[in-house]
This record gives sequence, structure tokens and C-alpha cells, in this order.
Amino acid sequence: MDYFQAVILAIIEGITEFLPISSTGHMVIASSLMGIAKDDFTKLFEIVIQLAAILSVVVIYWRKFFDFTRIQFYIKLIIAVIPALIIGGFFKKHIEAMLETPIFIAIIMVVGGIILLFVDQWFKKPTIVDENEISNKKALTIGFYQTLAVIFPGLSRSAATIIGGMQQGLTRKMAAEFSFFLAVPTMMAATIKSIYDVYKDSPEVLSTNNFRILAVGNIIAFVVAYASIKFFINFLTKNGFKLFGYYRIVLGVTIVVVNYFHPLFVF
Repeated sequence: MDYFQAVILAIIEGITEFLPISSTGHMVIASSLMGIAKDDFTKLFEIVIQLAAILSVVVIYWRKFFDFTRIQFYIKLIIAVIPALIIGGFFKKHIEAMLETPIFIAIIMVVGGIILLFVDQWFKKPTIVDENEISNKKALTIGFYQTLAVIFPGLSRSAATIIGGMQQGLTRKMAAEFSFFLAVPTMMAATIKSIYDVYKDSPEVLSTNNFRILAVGNIIAFVVAYASIKFFINFLTKNGFKLFGYYRIVLGVTIVVVNYFHPLFVF
């Protein structure tokens, strides 16, 4: 991976991380088109810059994250992240195998898009408008929704957790914010695990030059994601999910059709 490729992936990550269109899916497709998808450093890069993007949530909502009197806030996040940690551990090889098949991700894109077309109709009467009303049980249920994105790359962690939150009675805005908060411990754990695995199995990947590339990618992903969060919250509150559903369907179908007639991806 060179610096140009790193910048492209970081911009894609920053834009898509909080949208229900799958940042992982977009990065896998982009890295496949650039011919670097199977590179060990690319796989590490795509995970680590997700954490950088998600840390923008901590900056925007810093008062909430560093208010240590709100112990229940931390407890709910811990409870909600447990299912993803367990399932992620069991399905790690399964997930890595699917990340090497962008066509599978494209199909998941389409399926997820169809679901998004109907989400606003399914959950019309939210009852929870404040984070304090989210019980530990509801937090755990949202955590199980997050595991769907762990098992099926391309589904979108953001989409899965927001839908899970709405199914539990949260407003769109409240569900989106809880999804953002939950992403922090989830991606922190995924990043630590990925760095450890690379260090154990392929320490040469952690070269000085790769660290520089990673630093550039992290900075760009953070800045772009910071801008994208506020846009998404405002857009989602006013417009709902339908546009994102259409986008996923069009993108997924396009990838499948184009690849059928002229294979573009590295497998």
C-alpha cells in the first residue's frame, strides 16, 4: 500500500463509517479494485482506521464519555459489546474469508438495502428519547444486533445497531447516538486484537514506513468522520433510511453485474 491508496481508503472510511452502508464493504471493494485487498497490512489498516474514525465520537461527545459519575453509561456499553467480542472470536476466520470475496459483500449490500427501505415503516412509534431509559436488557439486545454485522461483513455495524435500537423503542436519533457510543469499545477491541495477531504472525508488517502510512490514514479518517457524524444525525432525523437503502441496492447490483461481465476484483 502506498500513501495515495491509504488516503483513498481513509476518506472512504471517514465518510461511510457512521452511515448505514458498510464502511468495511466499501473499503474491501476499493482495496480490491486497487489490487491490495489480500495484503496483510491492508487488512490491518482497514481495521485500525475504523477506530480512528470512531474516536471522533469521543471528541464530539466528550462530556458524556468523560463524565465518570454516569457509571450506568459505561455499564450499558460493556454489556452491549460483549456479544460482538464473543461472536467475533468464534467467527474470525469465517469473517476474514468472506472479506476476500467482494461479490458476497455486494450481495449483503443489496439485502441490507432492501431492509433499510422498510425500517422507517416498521418502527413508527418510538418510546425512548433519553439514554437513561435504555435498560441493561435493551443494551444487550442491541449488542446482539451488532453481531449480525460481525458475522455478515457488508451488512453495516451502524445499520445493524441502529435498527436494533429502533426495534427496542429508541428514536432514530437516540439509536444512532447509542450506535456511535457502542462503536468505541467494539472497534478498540478489534484493533487491539488485530495488531496483536499481526505482531504475532507477521511482525514485518509493522515496519516504520507502514506506521507512517497508518498514521496518515488515521488522521484523515478521523477528520472526515468528524464532519460526517453531524451530517448523518441531521439527515437521519429528518429523512430516515430509505435513500441509504436505494444507494446500497444500486451499488451492490452494479458490482455484481459489472463483475459478471468483466471481473474487476482480486479473489
